[in-house]
This record gives sequence, C-alpha cells and structure tokens, in this order.
Amino acid sequence: MDNTETASSFSLSDERYRVFIEEISDGVYETDIHGNFIYFNNALCKVFGYPRGEIQRQNFTGFMDKSHARMAYDVFTKIWVTHKGFSNVIWQIVDKDGQTRIIELSAHVVRNEEGKKTGFRGIARDVTERFRIQEALRESEARNQRQYEASRRAEQRAMKLLDFVPYPMVVFGLNGRANYINPAFTEMFGWTLDELEDKHIPYVPPDLVEETGKGIKRLLKEKFIRRFETKRLTKDGRVLDVAIRAAVFSEGEEDDDAELVILRDLTQEKRVARNNEVLLRISTALPAYPELEELLDYISDEIRVIMNTEVALVILLDEERSEFSYVGAAHANTATQKRIKEFRFPADKSVAGKVIRTGEPIVVSDTSKEPDFYPGVDEKIGYITRNMLEVPLRSRDRIIGVLCARNKREGEFDQTDVEILTMIAGTVALFIENARVSEQLREAYREVTSLNKAKEKVINHLSHELKTPVSVLMASLSILERKMKVLPEEDWKPGMERFQRNLDRILDIQHRVEDIMQDRPYKTYGLLCLLLGECTDELEALTADEMGEESVAGRIRKRIEEIFGRKESAISEIDPARYFRKRIEALKAQFAHREVEIVSHLKERVPFIGIPLDVLQKVVDGLIRNAIENTPDEGKIEVNVKKRGKGVEFVVHDYGVGITEENQKRIFEGFFVARDTAAYSSKRPFDFNAGGKGADLLRMKIFSERYNFKMNMTSFRCKFIPEESDVCRGRISLCPFCNAKEGCYHSGGTAFTLFFPAARKNRRSPKDE
Repeated sequence: MDNTETASSFSLSDERYRVFIEEISDGVYETDIHGNFIYFNNALCKVFGYPRGEIQRQNFTGFMDKSHARMAYDVFTKIWVTHKGFSNVIWQIVDKDGQTRIIELSAHVVRNEEGKKTGFRGIARDVTERFRIQEALRESEARNQRQYEASRRAEQRAMKLLDFVPYPMVVFGLNGRANYINPAFTEMFGWTLDELEDKHIPYVPPDLVEETGKGIKRLLKEKFIRRFETKRLTKDGRVLDVAIRAAVFSEGEEDDDAELVILRDLTQEKRVARNNEVLLRISTALPAYPELEELLDYISDEIRVIMNTEVALVILLDEERSEFSYVGAAHANTATQKRIKEFRFPADKSVAGKVIRTGEPIVVSDTSKEPDFYPGVDEKIGYITRNMLEVPLRSRDRIIGVLCARNKREGEFDQTDVEILTMIAGTVALFIENARVSEQLREAYREVTSLNKAKEKVINHLSHELKTPVSVLMASLSILERKMKVLPEEDWKPGMERFQRNLDRILDIQHRVEDIMQDRPYKTYGLLCLLLGECTDELEALTADEMGEESVAGRIRKRIEEIFGRKESAISEIDPARYFRKRIEALKAQFAHREVEIVSHLKERVPFIGIPLDVLQKVVDGLIRNAIENTPDEGKIEVNVKKRGKGVEFVVHDYGVGITEENQKRIFEGFFVARDTAAYSSKRPFDFNAGGKGADLLRMKIFSERYNFKMNMTSFRCKFIPEESDVCRGRISLCPFCNAKEGCYHSGGTAFTLFFPAARKNRRSPKDE
C-alpha cells in the first residue's frame, strides 16, 4: 500500500477514484482539524465495527479508551506541527460489541487549494487476527523459553542437590561405566569425576566380584534394591563396610536407561556397635568375676578378640617398688599366659614406662626400631613382639597402669585402634579403682567390726567388774551407817547420803549397760553359783558360830541371784493410761523440788499393750526424767495417751531448751549427752540440766527393737540459745528474752512419741471413775 499520496494527486470529486476507494478492503478516512470524521468508505465501517451513521461526524477518540485516545491525540498533534505523516501505527479501539480491535493506521495532513491545513486523511486496516497470531507466537516462544530456562535451572538445581547430598552417589550407564559421581563419593573413596568418567570404578574387592555381578543382575530385573550391605575399596586401599541402595531409571528411550547407586559408609557405625557390644559384655561380666584378676583376664581376652591381636595385657604400676606387673593377660597358649602374669619388670625400661611418663598412647609398628622397647619381657616369657599399642589407664588425676595389645594379626595399628583401646581403658581403670576402694571398705569394715567386738567386751567386762565392788561398798556402807547411828546425825548424815547417792548412780549405770548388753553371756553368775554349791557346808559352819543357825547359804544365794542373775522379763498386758498416771504420781516426790507443771491427758480409753512391766517403767521414767531435766522452772510438760490405728500412742512433750540439729543425729547412739561437754555436771536426778549418763535413750531404742514398739523424736532448739554452748538461766522469769511463759513455750522444745501395738486380746481399759 502506497501511503505517500497527497491531496494534489487525486480529487475526491473524481468519480473514478471514488468508486476505487469504495471497492478497496482497507478503510479510507478523512477528518477535520479536530479529528471528527467527515469522510470514510464502507471498509472503514467494517474495520471499526460500527455502522456509518455512528461514525459520521464522530471524533476518533470516541472509539478508544482514555489512554489510547490520549496517545492518538498526541500523534495527530505531532503531524499537525511537523507536517510529517505516519504509517503502520498500531492502535486499539473498542467496537460496538465492546470487543477490542487492533487497528493499523496511517495519517497525513490535508491542505486546500490555498495550501491551508484543513484536516487529516489516512488508511485504517483491521490487523486484530494477525496481531493475535503474532502475540500467540510470541507468547509460545516466551513460554518455551521459560520452560527451557526452568528445565535448565531444575537441572542445575538437581546437580547442585546431588553435589550436596552427604552420601556418595554414582550414575552408571548400563555398560557399567560411571557417568557421574558427586563430591561425597570423592571425599569417601578418593577418586574424582575426571578420573572415573566413562570408566569402570575399581572399588570392588576381588573376593566380592561374583557377589557384585549377582547384585547387578538382580537390580536390572527388579529395577530397585532397597538395601544391600557389602564392602568396597578406597583409592588408598582401605576396606569400607557400606550399605548400597540402587535403582534403574530412564531418561526417555530404553537405550538411555541408567543406574543410580547411593552408598553409605557403615564402617564406623559397625565398629561402634562392636565396641558397645564388647563394653556391654565387659560390664555385665562384672558380677560373674568377683576377683579382680579373673575379671581383668576376661577383659584382656575381649581386647585380644576385638583388636585381632595375639596378646592383650593389663599392666599395673607398683609405685612403691617402681615396677610393672601383669595383673591381666590373654594369650592363645595358657602356659605362656601363666608365665606372663608371673613376670615383673622395671618401670623405667619399657614402652609402658614411657606411656606412664607422657600420659599419651603409643603405637609401635616395629619393635626392633623402638628404643624404649624392653626385650627382657620377650626373653623371659618366650615369645616375640613385632608391634604393639599401649594406652594409659587413668584414674582421676593419676595414671595407674597401661592397657596393651601386641602383634596385630592383619595390618598395622591405626588411630581407630587407639580410640577403641582408650575407651576400654577408661572402663578397666574404673573397675580397678572400684575394686581397690571395695577392698579398702572391706578392710575398714573388718577393722570396725573388730573394734566393736573389743568395745563390747570392754563394756561388758567393766559392767561386771563394777557389780562386785559396788555391792561390797553398798554392804559396807550399810554396816557403817548402823555403827554411826550412835553419833549425832548432823555429823555424818549429809556425807553418808552423798556417798549413797553416788553409789546409786554407779549402780544405775551398770543396770543400764546390763539392759543394753542383755543378750551377751555372763560368766560371773555361773561361777559364783558353782562356788556356793561347793562351799555351802563350810559357809554355814563358819557363820553358825557368829550369827546362829540361820541358813546363811540361802541368803547368800538370794543375794547372788539379785546382783548377778540373768533377769528374764515376762510380758504383761498393761492398761497404759492407768499405768502412766501411776508412774507420774510415783515420780512426783523425786522432782518435788522443781517448779515444772505436768499437764496430762490420760483419760481416753485405749487398748491394752503387751510389754514387761520393768521395761515399761524404765521407758516411762526415763522419758519423764529427761523432759523435766531439759525444762526450766516455771515451764511445762505435756503427757498424752491416745488410740492410734491398732495401737496406743504415748507422747511426752516438753517445752524446754530443745536439742540442736547436729545432736539430734546422734542422740540415740548411747553415752552421748545433748549439752556441751564443758557445761556438763553431775547433779541430782530431775535437776535442770542434770548430768545424765547418756544411756537412757539408747536403752529405750534397744527396748523398742526388742519388744516391738516404735520410738520417734522431734525437737527444735530454743531460738534464743541456738548453739550447744549457749546456757539457759534455768527459770523462765530470769530469761532476758521472754517476758511471759508463753514466749518460752513457743521458743523450743522436744517431743518423744512411742507407739505400742495393742495386745492380742485387745482388751480396753475401764473407764475412770
């Protein structure tokens, strides 16, 4: 189409040109200077998609959206200003049906005969379909380009992913040659892709070639192998345990099939499993080998197996003698093993000595080239050491010996062997130290047992040694008192009472020790009875002259029975509430000089209890006396009896000074007092802070075990005198810390709780009248 026609080249008034214009398929138009259509042919109506009536005198912008209308306006303005037309400009318009059409336009300025610009003239062509085809082609090309680029990116990502896979991967062709290996393969096996590409990988051990061939046939048949454990060689000749997963995949044509093989190194995993198994066996073998030497022999044998050596040894250092001894050994020849364990050698002339000095493991690949190797061991024992590995046995902050493996059967000792033996050495050192500590504990126990027996003998002996002189003194004192009655009492009575009181204290100590040692055999009683039986006639004859015909032997026998006889206490059924009231009333005369209030709650009906009367009296009297002696004047003590479960609970609670936390731990140990030793003094019974013998509570504890009742204590020390050395004034009104009794009651105190099972008959005490 020639778009350079001008207004002077033809005239619209010429009929021939008008017919030509109406017949052409391209739309011809003419607008005024404002862009309003003043002439157009029928083809323009088809191009615009509007009837003639809706185009005539309409502005061209009415057929476009705002953006395209503005663009068209700018183009026509440029033509008007530059007088230069345009062609092949692509515009979008909207037809009558609202559809977008692509229009190709050309436009030129129209001048009249005077040369004045009167409007615009041009040609319009509908290129919607062509434009859509071109757009579709461009889109298709762009889509194809995007798919190609995406494919390339996916391929690159896949390659990068394979490069970062931590497991070795190989892609084989069906011809068995390698097409690709990832960096993990190179890292594990040593070969690079340049070395192996399109080649067979020489990593199958010779003895596994047949197995590998069968595996390949299985893979081609099944197309997938989930797991297959085998061995493979590295470039430097090491043998690795591996697990293989393989699959056959296709890239399109059947000839393009390939094998993807993923390998995982199991060497370390299997080694750790074997080590754990050995350690487990060693640990579980401990009870089966009570003797340390037998256990170390067993451990040595396990080391020999796992290290694949001819000999394994446990060598201990004797620091005092500065020499080594073999306490554990394993050798195929039992005679050689026996000779090994009999041999000792200097600590400064061997590889073991070097290990002790440096504290580091030592690998000797060739003993003939090792200056520290001591050949005297081989000469004495009768075997040749070719290579060896020795690691230290560490115990806390010192090295106690060496763990040794000698003559590795295959290859040489490597770092893995060092790590395994070091790990086992830690366990062996622990066993050795535990054995040593156990032996020390057993020795200490034997010594303590021996001391306890000696102590019991001493106490028993002293107790019996006290009986005779105390009895003699008491008898002598009685005779002396009768003879001194002729004198004024004020001259001798106070001293005599003091003498009697202290003899009573000594005798009381002896009685308490006797209760504690009740199960021990006494020889004094039997001996005296024997002597009396043999000498009865002589004694009666001698005493008849002095005292008449009365049976002196009977009196002496009765006295011996009282002093030295073994006392068997019979179990009695006792009403505890009534008995406790009687004992408190009986004791009141002994602590009448004290201003201590006893608040008793003994009215409740409770079951009878079964216990010897003399034992219950000692327990009740001891608890009451202990409470009064630890309570200052103007203080109080509560005594409670109540039913609890299937028994009776007896509680003595004093609001006294209490016991320190440290002393509470040892209060039942016997001959232990809860006051500072410097503050101890022997006073009258029931005095505040009276010096006790320290055996009361131990005797009660022994009674509780012997007669099946329970005894517990709770105590808290007076907060105003928290230390053992602090002293209470002995009277609440003298206390600088308490203004009233209640303040003292809440500051400290001790409660002893006894629980007695009900007697079998389960009788109830009668209600008090």
